[in-house]
Amino acid sequence: MEKELSEHTRNILGLQLPTDPRWVNLAEIQLEEILTDHAYCEQKAAITCISLIQKNPEKKLLVDELSPIVTEEWGHFRLVLAELNKRGLNLGRQRKDVYVNKLIEFQKKGGSPAERFLDQMLIMALIEARSCERFKRLSEGMEDTYMRKFYRKFMESEAGHYTLFITLAEHYIEKKVVRQRWKEWLEYEKVLMNSSEVRGDRIH
Repeated sequence: MEKELSEHTRNILGLQLPTDPRWVNLAEIQLEEILTDHAYCEQKAAITCISLIQKNPEKKLLVDELSPIVTEEWGHFRLVLAELNKRGLNLGRQRKDVYVNKLIEFQKKGGSPAERFLDQMLIMALIEARSCERFKRLSEGMEDTYMRKFYRKFMESEAGHYTLFITLAEHYIEKKVVRQRWKEWLEYEKVLMNSSEVRGDRIH
């Protein structure tokens, strides 16, 4: 597993632009904000997986594979919430997720059901991949040893989620089509990341 992860993270999950190194330092001094944002990210991931199951009940593999992810993501939400409580910190208000909203803008509008489904799978894969990359940065760059280990666990989990969404896309849609569209998503995300403000109060 360790070898597999290190290869995954050498050029992290195909992402074209690494996180700005300043982000880890900013996140560490805004721990309450980053934990709050992290908690809501996990919550939204669970809700999105439920929605995907509701919209695609005929896709048995998707239903079978995403059902346990719902439980896992909600478990992650509870872990982050417990960490906030342990530190005497509050779960703040959910913020507007500019990163995810910008990704949604790139989804094909008015395409075929297959095209819309593909973009739904790939946007989830991309969010999980960037989350994994961010958790990797935290697990390596935070001064607090406990928090480094805390985020290492999340990094390992998100890497598996990223690959699952790609696998599901390729199960229902021709692999060549999936890979071509994935390249387009990666290029778009690179531009998005390059133009985004570096802020330590958010995971994305």
